[in-house]
Amino acid sequence: MGDFLQQCRAVIGSQYVLIDEADRKPYETEWRQRYRGQCLAVLRPASTTELAGLVKLCRQFKVGIVPQGGNTGLVIGSVPDSSGNAVVLSLRRLNKIRAIDATNNTITVEAGCILSHVQEAAEANLRLFPLSLASEGTCTIGGNLSSNAGGTAVLRYGNTRELCLGLEVVNADGEIWDGLKSLRKDNTGYDLRDLFIGAEGSLGIITAAVMKLYPKPKAIQTALVALPSPSAALDLLNLSREKFGSALTGFELISAICLELVHKHFPDIPLPFSNSYSYYVLLEISDHESEEHAKQLTENVLGQALENGLISDAIIADSMNQANNLWKLRENISTAQAAEGKNIKHDISLPSSCIPDFMATTAQLLESHFSGCRLVCFGHMGDGNLHYNISPPVGISDQKFMFNQEAINRLVHDQVHAYQGSISAEHGIGSLKREEMLRYKLAVEIQMMRAIKSALDPDNIMNPGKIL
Repeated sequence: MGDFLQQCRAVIGSQYVLIDEADRKPYETEWRQRYRGQCLAVLRPASTTELAGLVKLCRQFKVGIVPQGGNTGLVIGSVPDSSGNAVVLSLRRLNKIRAIDATNNTITVEAGCILSHVQEAAEANLRLFPLSLASEGTCTIGGNLSSNAGGTAVLRYGNTRELCLGLEVVNADGEIWDGLKSLRKDNTGYDLRDLFIGAEGSLGIITAAVMKLYPKPKAIQTALVALPSPSAALDLLNLSREKFGSALTGFELISAICLELVHKHFPDIPLPFSNSYSYYVLLEISDHESEEHAKQLTENVLGQALENGLISDAIIADSMNQANNLWKLRENISTAQAAEGKNIKHDISLPSSCIPDFMATTAQLLESHFSGCRLVCFGHMGDGNLHYNISPPVGISDQKFMFNQEAINRLVHDQVHAYQGSISAEHGIGSLKREEMLRYKLAVEIQMMRAIKSALDPDNIMNPGKIL
């Protein structure tokens, strides 16, 4: 492969072709340190033209390409396998904000832009870019699009797919498709944009995108609500939708053990209530009138919920600092659970109306088969997405409990399928869930997906082994 690497150096410069093991390691390693693959080299282009030149070389030499942004994925989709035959193509140097059109409410950014930088650019122009994730300080827009990331504001603004108007893509032939249109209506044939969003780099490489912006809210109101059950949370969700309308931007369900783990491993984050409750909802509204209007509306709705017996207690943040502390309880759940030890994770989605019944029946099944296991359940109930994680019983070692991973996955995923849900709501498939996906998708779906893959990437060089 010496000739291949030498030609890569001619395209992007020798310093951006990384072949030493120490230089490759961060790109080969999944961010949770649970898996490390091996690549031929890491290639770091600085422009779409350079990237296209590299793809043409990869096709010529039949070298697989693993596109990588911030490498914050959870399904082993952005790191290579152990063969050492593929290259990692890092997009971190494609990090320019190309244009902001505040009148049209759009921002055009390159794929390597860090999500928080896009948020800050929108803020500087008195606009809101609403995509918000725990990893927003390191994840990139290209990765967000390739995995169709969700986050905490999907209820109001949709997944990353709904936030995108146009794309620039390098296909498997190394050709550049300039689809960077900032149109909200364009009914001219097949929607090529949506083929590449959520495809995890398996059909082509997203290099830039036109994303939607929104007017900045005049006020954001945050509240943490204590309630007895997921059924009560569903009733509160319905009431909130009715009373808040489109102002409702966040509705996060949190089980009691989640806050217990956060307080245990982050004792500086205060627990909001003196009493312990079975479930909590972190609720947020964005108001375009005034802070006073937002606070009064929130008080009225939660007051009605309290009178109706839907909730047991509530705290309405009276400052930005208090609101941030409430969000820290939610944002540190995954880190706290990791500090507690290994756990079996599920990123699932269900019709919101089914969530209480799913949680009750699945908990009973898990207890009957794996007595004492702890359900660390939290997530975006407003859009039906739960992070349904199972930790070992107290006193049982991680290693012993993880022998049950396949059986627990089967039980949970079979339940999800029975409720017509999805085994991957916002994390994607990667290589981690590839075989699981085949269990639950119809044969005709897989056939159509394979046909699209074959048509756009006949040599299977685009993120080989991922999704299909």
